[in-house]
Amino acid sequence: MFYTVQHIAKITGGKLIAGSYPLDPIEHLLIDSRKVVSPEAQLFFAFKTSRNDGHNYINQLIGKGIRNFVVEGMNDPLWFESQANFIVVSNTLNALQALASYHRSVFQIPVIGITGSNGKTIVKEWLWQLMDDKDKVVRSPKSFNSQIGVPISVWQLNANHRLGIFEAGISLPDEMQNLEKIIKPTIGIFTNIGTAHDENFSNHLQKAKEKLNLFRHSQVLICCADYPEIIQAHKDADWSEKPRLITWSRKDSNAPLFIISTEKVKSKTIIQAKYERNLLQLEIPFHDEASVENLIHCWLTLLFLGVDHESIVQKIGWLHPVAMRMEQKTGLNHCTLIDDSYSSDLSSLGIALDFLHQQKQHQRVTVILSDMHQSGLDDEKLYRAIGNLLTSKHINRFFGIGKSISAHRNYFPQDSTYYESTEKFISDIPFLSFHDEAILIKGARAFGFEQIVHELQLQKHETVLEIDLDALIHNLNYFRSLLKRGVKTMVMAKAFSYGSGSHEIANMLQYHQADYLAVAYTDEGVELRKSGIRLPIMVMNPEQQAFRDIFRYNLEPEIFSMRTLRMLDEQLEYYNGALNLPFNIHLKLDTGMKRLGFDGRELPLLVSELQMRPHIRVASVFSHLVASSDPAHDAFTLGQIASFEESVEFMEQSLGYKMLRHILNTAGIIRFNKAQYDMVRIGIGIHGISPVPEAQTNLQYTSTFRSTLSQIKHIKEGSSIGYNRSFIANKEMTIAIVPVGYADGLSRRLSNGHYSLLVKGKPAPIVGNISMDMCMIDISGIDASEGDAVVIFSPEHPIHKMAEALNTIPYEVLTGISRRVKRVYLKE
Repeated sequence: MFYTVQHIAKITGGKLIAGSYPLDPIEHLLIDSRKVVSPEAQLFFAFKTSRNDGHNYINQLIGKGIRNFVVEGMNDPLWFESQANFIVVSNTLNALQALASYHRSVFQIPVIGITGSNGKTIVKEWLWQLMDDKDKVVRSPKSFNSQIGVPISVWQLNANHRLGIFEAGISLPDEMQNLEKIIKPTIGIFTNIGTAHDENFSNHLQKAKEKLNLFRHSQVLICCADYPEIIQAHKDADWSEKPRLITWSRKDSNAPLFIISTEKVKSKTIIQAKYERNLLQLEIPFHDEASVENLIHCWLTLLFLGVDHESIVQKIGWLHPVAMRMEQKTGLNHCTLIDDSYSSDLSSLGIALDFLHQQKQHQRVTVILSDMHQSGLDDEKLYRAIGNLLTSKHINRFFGIGKSISAHRNYFPQDSTYYESTEKFISDIPFLSFHDEAILIKGARAFGFEQIVHELQLQKHETVLEIDLDALIHNLNYFRSLLKRGVKTMVMAKAFSYGSGSHEIANMLQYHQADYLAVAYTDEGVELRKSGIRLPIMVMNPEQQAFRDIFRYNLEPEIFSMRTLRMLDEQLEYYNGALNLPFNIHLKLDTGMKRLGFDGRELPLLVSELQMRPHIRVASVFSHLVASSDPAHDAFTLGQIASFEESVEFMEQSLGYKMLRHILNTAGIIRFNKAQYDMVRIGIGIHGISPVPEAQTNLQYTSTFRSTLSQIKHIKEGSSIGYNRSFIANKEMTIAIVPVGYADGLSRRLSNGHYSLLVKGKPAPIVGNISMDMCMIDISGIDASEGDAVVIFSPEHPIHKMAEALNTIPYEVLTGISRRVKRVYLKE
């Protein structure tokens, strides 16, 4: 389908202000100013949100070559001078959805729409894996299921496609109607109804009814009859024609697909079922309940589509887990690995390259890519598009693996290297030759690129701390949503970003436009600068011997006493000729914490000293709230705020200029919005931990601390377990050894039943004393195998539980995770 801005203006009902390019073809929709790929063929939609305004980036995009825009008003004379094309609409989101809806109407093909509280992306990906002629099936990239993600997904439809599979998710009432108009599913799959976004719906039935709106014009609806809210929502729908229900059930023997039994055997599950009076058996390569449920939805869908059961059995045996997210890992020789080795298509390659492009700590960028299968494009178009994409992202080194990519090497940089197989690449490449570079590893499942990841990663310890970068940004945006327009954000990156990593977290915050970072010591700031962080960085504890690095790396010290001020001034005098003056500092006031900071009595002397030093400028003045999370101390907190205001007013009047003011920490942002001033400081809240309990539901935990079962043992009654025989079995039991101990951050105080790990979603108490490198857990009654995953804490097993068991706070737990534990960063 060929579109121009003239055509799109008519579709969206917008007014076209044409420049010099009104007839150029539009191929790509752009919603993020940082993701320019083919500027002459991209159309940028400028969205206004509570946190940002896309119109502010239009001049920047014009400079990058973008010439087509959808906007909500022409309010900059420079836009007219650019000779770009502008479509003016009343609402850019509505325009995007209208365009996608029109595009969908052009294609009269079957479309499967998927919704539900959980499992949407897994069901979509597995259905795609199970389909014949995958190159003729279009699906949502990753989990693009939102009001913006759905239209971007549907825009992929082209004349080669014979089936579409799109997922849709909502978090508020009245959202699904918009997505239904875009997807127009002919077949519906409703995976389940659960607790996600419960806070926005009165009950699960209301939520089921809202989600059901996706299938208002579908012919059939596939679902599990054991979710009564789904069945009741369908019954209550007052539509003239309802989709025909095709259900599966473990309880209702009259369901079209009745599950007679499920038997778990090691890492597999054997399912006995009845479908249309025929007894069927299916062996699936998974045994967790969520995977079983998701696969039964796929099974029933294929049976409905008329796929032969023997073919289904064979295909399901080939299924592999869905890699929901890219993983960022630490590699050999100071490399950073972006592991996206389980998916390979053009859309996800673009997403992965964008993520790679964010990693500013390396100047050198390498891509290792396999043949790309089932793209929907012929090889010439596919590899030309891939080559253009790599060129636009300024890739330094490229390795292509596979016969097809090797055959189309003319589309790639001239100094690229090619191998016909992963094995040949591994045997020929000396992995120690990779140094100080960011490496994207992305390949089709058949190429087994996990072998390359294994060779390149630095730490292979099975105990890992996973950090969800999408959750991190969700939390940043939540706090931004609480702020008045223009209020800046300073994010605390001290203590290895609360144990979560330094440059990895800082890079993500920089990309998403935090205003300031704060570190405890100069070394932390230097590490961030060396990793490519350009944001202003405040150093909270500047030491005399560190001022040289503060100047050299453009860091900004916190000054909290006359001694630190005079110490700074002495160093400034020494390095004066090499610095741009005035030099920025941040003044700390003590309004009640009784830690670092100037108290009110020192302010006249402080002001006098600063007046004598015009080469020093106060960039910000701040204080720290003592008990902002505790309503019992609100009177004290309000007293701190009043004292702070009085002190800042005195300083500004005395010095004759304005300075940034900030006093609110994580809890303060939530509870004292009138004291936002010019900037706020986000600490533990960025990691999804709220000191204010009632705000916890608005945040997403970022960290999952996990390990594996190394060995399983059957213990007789009377046996002792662990050092000092502190635990004696009072019955026969089954224990498992887990390779995590107090050297990893699992405190010895959790020994002997004071805390439980999770195995298969069930609590497994720690038995015996925790040792340096391992612990033992009681898995009696849990169907577990050696190598199974163990959760130490996670969003489902919150870190608060461990903190409570230790009689401490989550801060201490998170910062106590040893650096020897491998950090893995997850990104959609």
